[in-house]
Amino acid sequence: MTVAIEMGHTPAGVPATLDLEELLATRLLVQGNSGSGKSHLLRRLLEQSAPWVQQTIIDPEGDFVALSERFGHLLIDAEDHTERGLQVAGERARIHRVSTVLNLEGLDAENQMRRAAAFLGGLFEVARDHWYPMLVVVDEAQLFAPAVAGEVSDEARKLSLGAMTNLMCRGRKRGLAGVIATQRLAKLAKNVAAEASNFLMGRTFLDIDMARAADLLGMERRQAEAFRDLERGQFMALGPALSRRPLGLRIGPTDTAPRNATPRLMPLPEATPDARAIILAAPPPENNRPQRRSPPDLLGQLMAAKAAALEIRTEAMEQPLGAEELAERRERVDRILCAVMAEPEAGFRAIGVLYQEFVVRCRIEGLGSAVPDLGDFRRMLTRARAGLGSDMVEDDGWQDVSVRASLLPEDMQGVFMMIARAAKEGWPCPSDAAIARAYGSHSLRRARRLLTYIEEQGLIVCQLDGAGRRIVTLVELAWATAPGDPNAEDLPAEQGCSGSTP
Repeated sequence: MTVAIEMGHTPAGVPATLDLEELLATRLLVQGNSGSGKSHLLRRLLEQSAPWVQQTIIDPEGDFVALSERFGHLLIDAEDHTERGLQVAGERARIHRVSTVLNLEGLDAENQMRRAAAFLGGLFEVARDHWYPMLVVVDEAQLFAPAVAGEVSDEARKLSLGAMTNLMCRGRKRGLAGVIATQRLAKLAKNVAAEASNFLMGRTFLDIDMARAADLLGMERRQAEAFRDLERGQFMALGPALSRRPLGLRIGPTDTAPRNATPRLMPLPEATPDARAIILAAPPPENNRPQRRSPPDLLGQLMAAKAAALEIRTEAMEQPLGAEELAERRERVDRILCAVMAEPEAGFRAIGVLYQEFVVRCRIEGLGSAVPDLGDFRRMLTRARAGLGSDMVEDDGWQDVSVRASLLPEDMQGVFMMIARAAKEGWPCPSDAAIARAYGSHSLRRARRLLTYIEEQGLIVCQLDGAGRRIVTLVELAWATAPGDPNAEDLPAEQGCSGSTP
């Protein structure tokens, strides 16, 4: 599938799009002086592509922490973990396809480089079976791939520079697409910057930086002055994922905001306290200062949690539940899932966010160790969005549908099952709005692309009758939906909980 990410608008008011599939193969470099809007550009890119591709953000200033709340990214505070623990976390994030934000705020420059290198190493060294496509966004990349040696040790610099070089030079075949942002190209190591094929150049003032930016975009030297006139949020774009010729664009708005807002002028307080007594007071004794807690070992925590889970499972196995108790527990879990899905906008929230709320509700109900894991929750959510009850899932005739659905990506299986249910019952074909809602999207174009993709996999055949109503037939099963209006309005009820027809 080709996914076009809308980054903003050109000066002519035309939407400026970025080809996400092409970006995964060609990488991106963003340059601009401080205050030019680099972080805003990265935030827009991350928000627009979050539903389509796994992401990880190397965040030295804690600017992207809000993504964990809005889009379900796992927030990792690097200060709380060892280098070994972060390497293991990177490997497991890649294996389980979990989007992450590595927050390096609070660490000095050398420890930021060491921990970022460890995490990137975990992403890079994972086994071939787990080379899934992934966006790796590195803000302030000149900190992790400096052109010249600084105050940090040579060992830390080599580790960090090696990890960044692997990301940009060898990451493509491993599915890693590097997106790096820097204040100045002169500060960034050349072998890291040279591997990018897409460029977004923002406001810059130094002659040498303007000349290098003009060279990268294929502009004449006399046109380099244009980079001084760019406003905040304006960039010049070039590359196979953006435009074949230099193109000006203005980045669009974002749903989340950074914690570090732009400073604003504000009046000084009218009543001035006794500054000398407050500021020059004797410092507290050394032994009374708060002690910095030693970082725990993430690997040790994970192993301890796994051991505890095994103990709980062993106890549960020693006391098997009866059929009535199992049925009651299943009914309680289904009821909790219905309550979660009944909330406004629940159909459009990230699975990670929904699962967190589901777990909390299960614990309140006293289910304890019986809470389904994330994999089981995904399958339950897929069935609920498809409108499938437990009786239909256990039906022998439905097993063929489940086998065919497993050929699709996990997030598309619910759409296929919803269509299959309508075909089995002879109901009208679901509308574009109903399909988009089952997929967790507001976009009707995305719903139509999903149907096209499923048809290209040889699972369904779509056709229109004389009145323009859509009919979908399941290949081999010979189930067909009744004619349905693709432009009909979506139903607000959750079919999997209410039991209503499409």
